[in-house]
Amino acid sequence: MESLNFADAVAALPTHSPVIGLDLGSKTIGVAISDITRRIASPVETVARKKFTLDAERLLAIAADRKAGLFLLGLPLNMDGSEGPRAQSTRAFARNLSKLTPLPIVFWDERLSTAAVERMLIGADTSRARRSELVDKLAAAYILQSALDSLARPR
Repeated sequence: MESLNFADAVAALPTHSPVIGLDLGSKTIGVAISDITRRIASPVETVARKKFTLDAERLLAIAADRKAGLFLLGLPLNMDGSEGPRAQSTRAFARNLSKLTPLPIVFWDERLSTAAVERMLIGADTSRARRSELVDKLAAAYILQSALDSLARPR
C-alpha cells in the first residue's frame, strides 16, 4: 500500500467525489463524509466493531452509497509524534481494507481529536450517555474537517 499525502490524494480524485473520514476505535468506528466540494465534513454514523470483514463491508457500503473517492483514517500518534500500538493497529486496518477496495486510503494526524470533541459536548451540556453515542462520529468529522481545512491553506 503506497502512502499518499492527503492533498495529493484529493488532487487525483474525480470532481465531486466526497471523502470519507474514519476514527478507528477498539469498539467502534466513527464515520464522517465531506460534501462534494470537499469543504464541509458531516458525521454519518458510528459502526459497532464486530469482525474486520463485517466492519469493512459496512464501510465499503457507505463509501459506495455516498460515491466517495477516498478514505481518510485518523492516525492516533503519540504526543511526541511517534507511533504506538494504536497507530500500528490503524495501519494494519488500512492495509487490510486496501485489499478490498480500489479507493485510496490516506492518514491524518488525529492527536487530541476525541478530547476536543468531548470538551465541545461537555460545553454544550450533553449528557454522558448522549456523548458516548455521538463522540466517535463527531471525532471522525473533526478529523476530516481538519484535513479539509488544510486544503484551503496555501502550501
